[in-house]
Amino acid sequence: MLWRDARSGELRLLVIGLIIAVAALSSVGFLADRVGRALERDAGQMLGGDLKVDSDNAPPAQWREQARSLGLDTVTTVQFPSMATVGEQAQLVSLKAVEPGYPLRGTLRTASSPGEQASEAASGIPERGTVWVDSQLLVLLGIGMGDTLQLGEEAFRVARIVTYEPDRGMQFVNVAPRAMIHSADLPATQLLGPGARLDYHFLLAGAPGAVSAFERWVTPELAKGQRLDTLESGRPEVRRALDRAQRFLALVALLAVLISAVAVALAARRFMLRHRDGMAVMRCLGASQGQIVRMLLAEFAVVGLVASAVGAVLGLGVHVLLIAALAGLIETSLPAPSLMPAVQGLVVGTWLLLGFAMPSLAQLRHVPPARVLRQDLASVQPRGVLGYLVGAMGFALIIWWFAGDLRLAGTVAGGFLGAFALFALAGAACLWLLGRVRGRLGGSPALRFALAGLVRRTASTLTQLCALAVGIMALLLLTMTRTDLIDGWQRTLPADAPNRFLINIQPDQRAPLTAFLKDAGIHPAWVAPTVRGRLVQINGQAAGAAQYDEPRAQRMVDREFNLSYAEQLPDYNRIVTGRALDPQAMEVSLEQDIARLLKLNVDDTLTFDVAGELVTVRISSVRTVAWDTFQVNFFAIMTPAALEHAPQTFLTSFHLPADQAGVLPKLVQAFPNLTVFDVDAILGQLQSVLDQVIDAVQLLFGFTLAAGLLVLGAALTATRDERMREAAVLRALGATRAQLARAQRVELWAIGGLAGLLAAGGAQVIAFALSRFVFDFEISPGVWPWLAGVALGMAAAWAGGIVALRGVLRAPPLVTLRESA
Repeated sequence: MLWRDARSGELRLLVIGLIIAVAALSSVGFLADRVGRALERDAGQMLGGDLKVDSDNAPPAQWREQARSLGLDTVTTVQFPSMATVGEQAQLVSLKAVEPGYPLRGTLRTASSPGEQASEAASGIPERGTVWVDSQLLVLLGIGMGDTLQLGEEAFRVARIVTYEPDRGMQFVNVAPRAMIHSADLPATQLLGPGARLDYHFLLAGAPGAVSAFERWVTPELAKGQRLDTLESGRPEVRRALDRAQRFLALVALLAVLISAVAVALAARRFMLRHRDGMAVMRCLGASQGQIVRMLLAEFAVVGLVASAVGAVLGLGVHVLLIAALAGLIETSLPAPSLMPAVQGLVVGTWLLLGFAMPSLAQLRHVPPARVLRQDLASVQPRGVLGYLVGAMGFALIIWWFAGDLRLAGTVAGGFLGAFALFALAGAACLWLLGRVRGRLGGSPALRFALAGLVRRTASTLTQLCALAVGIMALLLLTMTRTDLIDGWQRTLPADAPNRFLINIQPDQRAPLTAFLKDAGIHPAWVAPTVRGRLVQINGQAAGAAQYDEPRAQRMVDREFNLSYAEQLPDYNRIVTGRALDPQAMEVSLEQDIARLLKLNVDDTLTFDVAGELVTVRISSVRTVAWDTFQVNFFAIMTPAALEHAPQTFLTSFHLPADQAGVLPKLVQAFPNLTVFDVDAILGQLQSVLDQVIDAVQLLFGFTLAAGLLVLGAALTATRDERMREAAVLRALGATRAQLARAQRVELWAIGGLAGLLAAGGAQVIAFALSRFVFDFEISPGVWPWLAGVALGMAAAWAGGIVALRGVLRAPPLVTLRESA
């Protein structure tokens, strides 16, 4: 029976549905499995030691003493952004100063020139007076090996190229190339002034017992701004980012599985309807219900295993494309694929068969033998509904399993199921309207035949419509995210929006810097004072992470705030509640989101630890901040009375026209301690990362569109016998094959066009919601999504119809009528 069904094509759609579902999930599974095992393998290297303590300040001397007493090796590294100059050229770099012995775990690999084979550094770290750099820095500054690079007040000779830095990890956004120097050279650069954004890493390595003992000792000693990283954490920020990306990709894959499940159910129902007569004959020849069940289970167990195996192999190939699409995000060698994702694919394929195919197939055992004589005997049993419910519950568990987050999985799955339902309602309304007006329409017989077919096969039409619309909507939404949403965000920025930030401006540099910029024709928006402070009390009660459940709120309480002061708020900030600042009073204005996150209100009192002194202020207002304007903004702006005498530096932003690029090197030479952030370059790198992620997601959404086409094909195939009988009757009544072909073509185009319109409408609504409530800017509705949706829908429906309905109009009318008699 399996061989006969395979040769006749009865299993084709069901097998393709399983292959698409398993391939979609296993491709993400292979990616997640390899990246996850790479993180575990490289955890020690990604820390640079067995234990790491991150801090805003140099680690206390007693930490080294305690580590030495336990027999642990220690090194300290310092990292911060700075400017590197060569003549008239300047470039932002990520400067890292390292001590002898670095790294404690892993190897630092360098090359003597760009493109050469990397080798482990012989001396371990740069020699005094030399700098090791990323190869891209040479290109950016137009220099070569042996040339001199200026860092602050000190000149360094470029000695080697850094090719692999163990504790750098997998970098998602590397806003500046690396420059690495010996820690003993750092004071000579004079870059360690007040306000410098220093990040200290205290690394330890040794016997596991000693590492654990130090971890237990140092944990209660940690102050705010100090964080402990262990091998188990394995760079948690990287792991969380990868987890989120993998969960999103898994949910996209689950969408393809969801639509494939509909195709499997339709294909299984057609299989059941076409095998009723054969089962009735077998029952007449003595086959029992148990024998029929065992036969079907054996046949479909083979089908499920073979289709799932093919899907897993296809997923293995697709995951290679995903890795290529995410090459810029995954900068480490990955271990070989394991069998676990393939096993997961087999489980999903088996469950799809059990949950969405077997309810229909199980009804074949109830076919009465008398059906051989009476074709009108029904064989559909109500108990099939229970099987579909079991399948739906199992599918919900699969969503939770792969997503790892019940709320996220429910939101995404519910959103697309809601879109499916809305599309069904809209499609039903259109079909109802067609049913009311089609009798009054004139035109060719082909048009009347097409409209009659759409209205008569309502359930089939709606199934085709919704599945195809969901797949097209997903693709259109991604395309709009890449184009319209990004263009809309860029339209919010004026032509002269700031594209450079200057930080670490010392108080005595404020006036000469402002004069320098004005002489160059550049007018900074606001040279704002910046004061570092920690929130220690709220309304007289100690503030701590334990008071909050949200991870972001916990991090905000534990970190240092960048505070500022002004007599009045910037004009691009808008007060939501409260009043303007009173310059003579001890007051603060908070940004709306941070006030909500920390559950603060107007008239609450906050106490900050500023350079060892407590500053208590009252909240006078809560305001909105337009972060995307690239103006100087702060979460908290106080009055001069509160912060005017605190240790401070300054920062500003300004617009640097392209034709004045030569001003920047002169600026850095005049003020070498300043750090310049090129926002254009950072945004370009962010856009590059976004493009890579979108490419990967679009690749998976290809599975979604394929699943939608499969449902279209399954629904059309389910009506194949009915269409053949209709064609035979119409041919007998005088209709020509050309007329029927045109009617079939018009019907498919109508389904595809309507699906495209619904998809474009859904994508526009979601894009509008994203732009209005998430990104906070307006987008102008375009015509291209509607045109692209209709064109894509009509082409997909026509292509699917050609495959699914091939040969329907070529069957001789007499033979068809005799078979259906």
